[in-house]
Amino acid sequence: MKEDFLHYVWQHQYFDKGDLRTTGGEEIQVLRPGQRNADAGPDFLNARLRLGDVEWNGSVEIHLRASDWQRHNHQTDKKYDQVVLHVVHAADADVHRTNGSLIPTLTLASRLAPDLLSRYEALMQAPPAAALPCAPLLGQVPMLVRTMMTERALLERVEQKAETLAALHEHLGHDWEATAYHALMAAFGFQKNSEPLTRLAKAVPLSLVRRHRYDQRQLEALLFGQAGMLAETPETTADDYLRDLRQEYEFLSHKYNLEPTALAAHEWNYLRLRPANFPAVRLGQLVGLLHRRPALFDALLTAQSVLALSEFFASAPAPAYWQQHFRPGRPGKVPGLGKSSIELLIINVVVPLRVAYARHVGQHELVESSITLLSELPAEHNQYTDLYEDLGFEHRTAADSQGILALHKGYCQPRRCLHCAIGGRLVGGDSTRLRINR
Repeated sequence: MKEDFLHYVWQHQYFDKGDLRTTGGEEIQVLRPGQRNADAGPDFLNARLRLGDVEWNGSVEIHLRASDWQRHNHQTDKKYDQVVLHVVHAADADVHRTNGSLIPTLTLASRLAPDLLSRYEALMQAPPAAALPCAPLLGQVPMLVRTMMTERALLERVEQKAETLAALHEHLGHDWEATAYHALMAAFGFQKNSEPLTRLAKAVPLSLVRRHRYDQRQLEALLFGQAGMLAETPETTADDYLRDLRQEYEFLSHKYNLEPTALAAHEWNYLRLRPANFPAVRLGQLVGLLHRRPALFDALLTAQSVLALSEFFASAPAPAYWQQHFRPGRPGKVPGLGKSSIELLIINVVVPLRVAYARHVGQHELVESSITLLSELPAEHNQYTDLYEDLGFEHRTAADSQGILALHKGYCQPRRCLHCAIGGRLVGGDSTRLRINR
C-alpha cells in the first residue's frame, strides 16, 4: 500500500465511519475533509472536524504509519502546527506539534472495505509492461467517464505546454515574437533535433534575424553557418553555392562578433531519420519561413482555421538549393514541408502559444478557439494511440490523440491511477457501499 491510497480514501471518505474515534477515544465527525495540498506542508488544508464537543478548522496530515511523522521531522516544522488530525493506516506512535502539544490520531486499518483494497491492489500489481493497468477492467467504466478523463488530460497537456511558453516569454523579455521564433525553431527539430535547434535559436537571436530576414542569402548564411553546416568538407569543396554562403557567413560572423559555429556538424542527429527530416532540410524550411513571414506571432495568433495555418507554413518554401539537397553537398530532390509535419507544428506550437498568450491577456474565448483547432486536425497514430483505440477510447481527431497521450504519460505510465477518474471509478466502485454512514 502507498500513502497515495490513503490520500484517496480520505479525500473521498471511503472508510467506515461508524463510531469514529481517535486513538485516545475522542469522537470524530468529519464535516469537511479539506482540499488536497500540492505544495509543501500538510496533505489536506481547510478541513473542518468535530472532535468531541469542539469544532476545529485546520489541516490533516496522512501517513501509512504514525511514526512517519517523526521520520519526516514534522515535529520541528511549524507548517504542521495547524494539523488538527493525523490520519494513518497504523498508529504506532503518538505525534506532537513544535510546542509539544499532542495531535489526535485516526487509524483506518480496520475501517477499509476489503473490496476497496483488492481493487486498488489489482491496479497496482498489474505487470510493469502493462501500458494500461486497468485494461482488463475497462468494461466496467462508462464511456462518458473515459471521455471526460481524456478531455481533462488533454487540457492539462495543453496548459503544461502553454506554461512552458509563458516562462520562455518572460525569459525573453516579454517579447511574443521572440517566443514564437524560439518555439518554432525547437519544434522544427521534431524531437530528434529539437535540442540543437533550440541552441541555434540562442546563437542567432531574433534581433539578428530581424536585421537580415529580407535578404534570404544573408539569413541562410547566418543560420547554416552558426549550425556548423558550412564547414568545408570533401563533399562541399567544389560546391560554389556553399562557398559563397561560407564567405557571407564569415563576413557576418566577423561583423557581429559571433561565436564561431555555435554547433558542430556532429551534434546534429541523423539516426533513424528519413532524408526529408534531415537537419539541413528542416533548417532550409525555417529560412524560407523566416524570410517570407516577417510577423510570425501575429500570423499564428490571428489565423482562424487549420486551413489558414497550413497555408501559412506550406507557402513559404526553402531556398532552391535546399529543395535539391538533403545535406550540404549531397544532391537529391527534397519534398516540401509535409501535411503531417504542419499538423504537428499546429499541435505543438500554435495551440499552446495561443493559449499562453490568451492566459496572459485574459482572453478566455481565445483559449477555447485555440483548443478547438485540435478537433479540426486528424488523429495522430502511434503505438499508444492505437492501443487505446483498440480498448474502446474515442480516437478521431488530434484532440483525442493528444488526450490519449496525456492520459498515458501523465497517469497510466506512472501508475497515478488514484488521480485518474477511470482508476478512481474502478477502485471506488459503488460509492454507497464503500462510503459507510457518510
